[in-house]
Amino acid sequence: MPVSFSNIFPPNWIIIILGFLMAFGITWFAVPSIVNVSRLKNLCASINGRTSHKNLVPYLGGIAVFAGLVISAIIFAGIYFKLELLYIICGLIIVFFIGIKDDILIIDPWKKLVGQIIAAALVAVLADIRINNFYGLFGIYQIPYIVSILFTVFVLLVIINGFNLIDGVDGLATGTGILTSSIFGTWFWITGNIGYTVLSFSFAGSLLAFFYFNVFSKKNKIFLGDTGSLVTGFILGVLACRFLQLDLFAGRVQYIQSAPAVVFGILVVPLFDTLRVFIIRIVQGKSPFIADRQHIHHRLLELGITHLQATLILISVNLIFVVLCFLLQGIGIIWLTSLILGLSSLMSYILLILAKKRTTNSIDSGYTVEGTWIRRIKKKRTERTRHINNITVHYPEKVNAGLK
Repeated sequence: MPVSFSNIFPPNWIIIILGFLMAFGITWFAVPSIVNVSRLKNLCASINGRTSHKNLVPYLGGIAVFAGLVISAIIFAGIYFKLELLYIICGLIIVFFIGIKDDILIIDPWKKLVGQIIAAALVAVLADIRINNFYGLFGIYQIPYIVSILFTVFVLLVIINGFNLIDGVDGLATGTGILTSSIFGTWFWITGNIGYTVLSFSFAGSLLAFFYFNVFSKKNKIFLGDTGSLVTGFILGVLACRFLQLDLFAGRVQYIQSAPAVVFGILVVPLFDTLRVFIIRIVQGKSPFIADRQHIHHRLLELGITHLQATLILISVNLIFVVLCFLLQGIGIIWLTSLILGLSSLMSYILLILAKKRTTNSIDSGYTVEGTWIRRIKKKRTERTRHINNITVHYPEKVNAGLK
């Protein structure tokens, strides 16, 4: 009697769980070693005017996330793919080394962009993971192959850099990644795409393990770094494009209406924040690529809340948008996208007003505000110290006479 794969391999749900657990375990045990090596080699994030941390923290956490994902995906998801996974991992390796070089040596922005384009093109052309339909948006459905490739590369670049930009507070990029990959993984599971289900939940497992060290650990605290944020954006971009591609062939029950708008809702935190920040910088006459403190998470920190609170608030808002998008998917792409943008803009404006009000109140109360940290220094004490220093410098004879 011939032996079939179904007799050799365990059920799909066990494969998914094993993939999740292996990715989690690899990342969990890799982080402490990476922290030790980073400290020995002084590969830690510097403290400057834009940072919120007070101590030197290693920033090569993306290595652990990458290792957990790739090893788990090859072992447990590989049996469900032909060559797609090979090309996904090839693109991922390119992004990974771009991030490593940027974390350690600082890479030229244009070289960084070229590397991302190559990785995205590799996936779009060779793996054939591309957005080939606009779902009737502006009356457009199927789009030409070349346009499909170019648009897919553009979307991947936006998502990759969107996650790179929101990686400003502990747990935000990883927490958003856990939520997003879990949502995509659940849909892939429902539609029978087991390979992408394993890939999605393996990535969620790797991010979950890292989330603990990034947010809660004191001994082995570590940052995601450009390596991790680029890897996160790349994988979630691939999953988003594949979701849009496969949704066209989903059954009647699993089919998602207004899929492009739903994807925007699932990725609303990195996408809207990127759009918002770019618009603000352009309006202010600055380069859209210059670093500043205009991000939504910076506004939340200015309200005096902690990193964890800011992360939980944004992830909760993201989840609300996801539920809203699935409930209102029938209203159409344009209306649903407009609703997402409108609600996001309203929340952003309210947050801005609250942050400015708190800053004003802090200053009026005799406190100064620096960055995201509220330095509670009383004005009278500051002025008194300055007055004493002036007397000491300009009238030393009076000071000496007083001491006598």
